[in-house]
Amino acid sequence: MSAALHLCGPSDLERLLALSSACRDETHDGLDAEALRAVLEPLLRGLPQGAAYLIGPRLAPVGHVILSFGYAVRLGGLVAGIDEFYIRPALRGRGMGGDVLGSLAAALSGHGVRALRVEVPAAAAGRALFTTAGFRPHEVTHRLIRMIG
Repeated sequence: MSAALHLCGPSDLERLLALSSACRDETHDGLDAEALRAVLEPLLRGLPQGAAYLIGPRLAPVGHVILSFGYAVRLGGLVAGIDEFYIRPALRGRGMGGDVLGSLAAALSGHGVRALRVEVPAAAAGRALFTTAGFRPHEVTHRLIRMIG
């Protein structure tokens, strides 16, 4: 199975919604279908703060990755955060995730991104995927978030 990445556009919305919904069902994220659509539509229309990629064949993708972009002086500039990374369960454990992360890093580096960031729960089964792909703890702080709006 191919780990090819395809940048999502408006015509990919339904495929991305299906994959993101499957991801949310697995992680027990409470975002409903209407809210998910409202969040993804601007991203696929070119919102510059993020991007979404389909993994595998564009018309029959096997996963997706959603990124958000930011800037961090301590990391050297432009940073991409992996907000959502999903590969269908039946295809996991075959090296595709590592291939995707390698391709993603190479593609983003070519666009000036200096670092990739990901937040993984301490007990997450997928944690090994990221450490094998070269991700390391960067700081000793605990991330605090205040939701506004």
